[in-house]
This record gives sequence, structure tokens and C-alpha cells, in this order.
Amino acid sequence: MVPFRQNLVMLKKLIVVAVGMFAFGYALVPMYRAICEFSGINILALGEREVFGTGSARAKPTNTQIDTSRTITVEFDANARGPWMFKPAQSSMQVHPGEMMTVMYEFQNVQNRVMSAQAIPSYAPRQAAAHFNKVECFCFNQYTLAPGEKKQWPVVFVIDPKLSKDVSTITLSYTFFEVGSKTPAAPVATAPADTKMGTGA
Repeated sequence: MVPFRQNLVMLKKLIVVAVGMFAFGYALVPMYRAICEFSGINILALGEREVFGTGSARAKPTNTQIDTSRTITVEFDANARGPWMFKPAQSSMQVHPGEMMTVMYEFQNVQNRVMSAQAIPSYAPRQAAAHFNKVECFCFNQYTLAPGEKKQWPVVFVIDPKLSKDVSTITLSYTFFEVGSKTPAAPVATAPADTKMGTGA
């Protein structure tokens, strides 16, 4: 008789625990939404609500890590060591530290054969390298292009606000080389004052 009562008590406890776990899991969804909206983490959902929403528009959350008191000129350079065309879509842009920016690079294989290539980046001044954070970059991968094929690749980057305030101009330079050939050394980006954008060869 005693074991039966003990089992009954244990069963009741397990039922209470199971119900509590279910209720907690069910409550997590609204809790998560409330926390995300309050903290600004759920930025995509907020943006969609502004475009497709059925009510008053809400202001987009601001990135408090952007240092709007500083503006850095980022210059883009392209060195094409081979029979192809390689250049940035724009020569420079103005960037606030902490601000996510995108620049496009254009590439075309002008040979009559398939080729594989990859890019090597460099920075000037050199101290900027540790603070130039690339979120997305074509230099992360190798690419195979058919004869005459054209490509456009993005470089998504953020400059760390911790970058020395003495730096007002950064040059991002890429050298594109054919995979299988002798790998060139990383390009030596010239000082910002002397920077000239390569137009490819």
C-alpha cells in the first residue's frame, strides 16, 4: 500500500512539473518578442512592420555604437595582375566609425579560357588593418569564371570606433591573382595622400 501512495505522489509531482514546463515554454514566445523589441535586437521584424504594418510606424532603432562625430574617408584600390579587368565601383566613400557600409567590386575574365582567381587585401595605414572589420568579402573565397564572364562582388565592412583618431583616411587595396599561378605578396597600399586607384590591366 505504501509503495502505491509513494508512486501516486510521484506521479502528481511529475504531472505538475510537466504542466509547469509546458506553460513556461508557451510563455517564452511573448517574452522573447517583448525582450527583442525592447532591446532592439529584432530589427528585421521592426523594419518589416514599418513597411507592411497596419498601424502607426515605429522609429527604427539607432545603432549607438556609430560615432557620428568622426568621418573617415575610405579609398578603394584594385590591382589586376593578369589578363582580366578588376576595379571598385567607386573610388571612395565617407564612413562613420561603427557604421556598416558596402562597396562593390567589378571583375571580368577577358581570356578565352576558364580561370580561377582569388584576391588578397591590404590596408594603409597598416594600423587600420586591425580595425577594418569585413562582414562579407569576395576575398574569403576562390572563384571560377568562364571566358568573358563578369561578376560584381560586395565588400561589407565596419570600422571599429576604437581606431586611432589620428587616422582620417584608410586605403583598402586588393590584388586579384590567378589560382595555380605563383601567389603574389599582399599589395602594399600606398599612403592615403599618395593613393591612386588602379583601373585594371
